[in-house]
Amino acid sequence: MQFAKLSENATVPTRGSAKAAGYDLYSAYDYSVASLDKVIVKTDIQIAIPAGCYGRVAPRSGLAAKYFIDVGAGVVDEDYRGNVGVVLFNFSKETFEVKKGDRVAQLICERICYPDLLQLETTRGDGGFGSTGRN
Repeated sequence: MQFAKLSENATVPTRGSAKAAGYDLYSAYDYSVASLDKVIVKTDIQIAIPAGCYGRVAPRSGLAAKYFIDVGAGVVDEDYRGNVGVVLFNFSKETFEVKKGDRVAQLICERICYPDLLQLETTRGDGGFGSTGRN
C-alpha cells in the first residue's frame, strides 16, 4: 500500500505482527478528549487504498477495554487522498489524553463491491428491530 507523510509529525503505520489484520495509525499531535466528548485525531498520513478495497478505521481493543475509547466514522474510500483522521469517542468519566505518537486506531483493508441501485416495489413489511419475533 502506498502512503505519504504529510508532516514530520507523522508516524509510518505499522502492524504488530506479520498476520495482524490492521496497520496501527498514530496521532500526529497531542489532544485532550473530555469525558463523553469526541475529537478528530489527525495522523498526517495520506494513503492510497488498493483497487477494489476501502480502508476501515477500527478501534484498538486495548483502548476500548481499558479506557472506554471508541472509533467512529471509520471509512477511507479508495479514491480519498487527504489526511487520514480518526474520530475518537471518550465514553469514560475521565478526560483522555492522546500524545503525539500514540497508536489511536487501526486501518484494515477490506474488499468492496459497488452494486448498481435498482428501484422496485416491495411487499415486505416495514417493521424492523426485532419485529419478526423474539426467538
